[in-house]
Amino acid sequence: MAEDSGYQPPLVWTQDNETSGTFSKINRPMAGPTFEKELPVGKHPLQLYSQGTPNGQKVTILLEELLSLGHVEAEYDAHLIRISEGEQFGSGFVAINPNSKIPALLDRSTQPPVRVFESGAILLYLADKFGAFIPEDSSARIECLNWLFWQMGSAPYLGGGFGHFYVYAPVKIKYAIDRFAMETKRQLHVLDLHLAEHEYITGTAYSIADIAIWPWYGAVQSGAVYDAAEFLDCASYTNIARWGTQIAERPAVKRGRIVNRNWGPIDRQLHERHEASDFAQRTQDKL
Repeated sequence: MAEDSGYQPPLVWTQDNETSGTFSKINRPMAGPTFEKELPVGKHPLQLYSQGTPNGQKVTILLEELLSLGHVEAEYDAHLIRISEGEQFGSGFVAINPNSKIPALLDRSTQPPVRVFESGAILLYLADKFGAFIPEDSSARIECLNWLFWQMGSAPYLGGGFGHFYVYAPVKIKYAIDRFAMETKRQLHVLDLHLAEHEYITGTAYSIADIAIWPWYGAVQSGAVYDAAEFLDCASYTNIARWGTQIAERPAVKRGRIVNRNWGPIDRQLHERHEASDFAQRTQDKL
């Protein structure tokens, strides 16, 4: 028998800020800027405006990986955008990303500068720009893009669906949690079966597909995101665990995952990154 919550949808929906919960300042039912504010600009050609969420980590991990390969042109300034305070609705940010979501990248090495928004688009842009972390062979490239777009299409069910209702919703709704837990477990199983036969997502080569998927599914499987590893029986996904641990040990991943992060243990935060030395120089006072 269906649960009766007592809620009857109105004829015309309007936002109720009192019941918006944790994300009252992150989401709104319209587009465009709500205030005027120019974005800061650092000295490097690549200007990143982001926060260290799983989507934000994708880009900083890739940039650190590119630098580790010796691509000095991948030096970047990472500016913190505090989405819980609504900074993504400033005019400068909206000019780069009209969707008002992090991350957003401005490449000032070209004239006019190139704006890139949506994390998957940024990964693809940077991989093509530097000729790294994406296969050259056409069939392997398509396989990489298959999984990159799988992640982009699946993550809303994981983050906006399961994560929201399991962790953040002000009211626990069994139907919603069950619905998105089922979908999350299906996605984890898809990935686990694939990784049973592949070292990395596209085979033996680490790519932007791994970089896109790891901050979400690797973190959920390990319990680093949503603290739901027991609830989802994540220990059963042994192939994801092997792959996730392997990626987590990469030095560039260790650096990239803390950039623009402003929550959690203080030693895992680097609010802004403008030089490689910022990793060594960060202190509690600086943060």
